[in-house]
Amino acid sequence: MGRIAMGLLGAAAIAVGASAQTPPQGRITTPEGAVMNSADDLAYKPGQLTQEQLTSSTANLFTTPAANVFRRYPRDKTDAMVNFYTKALALKSLSPIQLTATQQMLLTGVGHGQIKLSAGQQGNRKYDLAGGVTGGTGIRYFMLTYPDKETVIDRFAAAGFAAPKFSNQGDGTEAALVTDPGGFPIEIVIKPGAQDGSNDGVGVGINTSNLERSRAFYRTFVGLPEKPPVKDKLLGITKYPFQRGETTLYLYHAGNDAHPDNGSAGIQYVVSDSPLVDAKAKARHIAVETPLNKLKGFNLITVWLNDRDGVTNYYAQLGPGSRAARAQAAASN
Repeated sequence: MGRIAMGLLGAAAIAVGASAQTPPQGRITTPEGAVMNSADDLAYKPGQLTQEQLTSSTANLFTTPAANVFRRYPRDKTDAMVNFYTKALALKSLSPIQLTATQQMLLTGVGHGQIKLSAGQQGNRKYDLAGGVTGGTGIRYFMLTYPDKETVIDRFAAAGFAAPKFSNQGDGTEAALVTDPGGFPIEIVIKPGAQDGSNDGVGVGINTSNLERSRAFYRTFVGLPEKPPVKDKLLGITKYPFQRGETTLYLYHAGNDAHPDNGSAGIQYVVSDSPLVDAKAKARHIAVETPLNKLKGFNLITVWLNDRDGVTNYYAQLGPGSRAARAQAAASN
């Protein structure tokens, strides 16, 4: 195992211990348990923004060519998760971010974006992946692309996992559905011309309780361009793609919503003005998961919002020269 991957495993031990800690009552925390500083002084004052600013989307605030996604999982699965994502899936190992004195976020690179691995299931969230892709609402799978099926199969075997079973999709691609060690589905697509390690980006499958309402949220508030719907033969669903550079959100409605999950995965957008996102959200009465805040030592200003199904849409403003900005730059190289 490479030096950086070993660093991820070492960091995992710290992340596991940290996730069990309970922050003092009244403190602002992320769902991972990181303690944040209140940033009320950063919020825009009433009357500072025009109606146009408050009602426009957040699209013109994006600063990176991809969104990031994060994956929360049971603490005892950390070693297996790192092995799965860095070895079986061959995602680029990145240096972990030290969020606090005791907590780190483990990072893997997917093109210009990241899949962030977070040990522990924190906060007032729902974790229910029963029924898989169609079993309930929330982010139900990630989609990753590769150029060669045999290479993927060999990597799974070398990492100690069962080989994916691919089937022809009738459009020149092959696809297989696997689950990570925490039980989260991953759709692997073999696509001619794709970059290895899924460096073309990541797909995020979101099962919605109300498809039209969710499409309106991602189109008009988040501001992602909507692409024509596509049929996924492997999963048996029709997906509505919303694209942010290398990252594509696939919205669909399937199943009976019996097993909602709004904790196992989430979305992060890097933006130029988190307080403006906060103001836009308040003007539209969008649910706030973690209020506008600043992480000391990182020059990082964030606000965590939820769509109508509780899917996390986390906006982060990276200050120049901050550790978070350096970590994002490293992921893009």
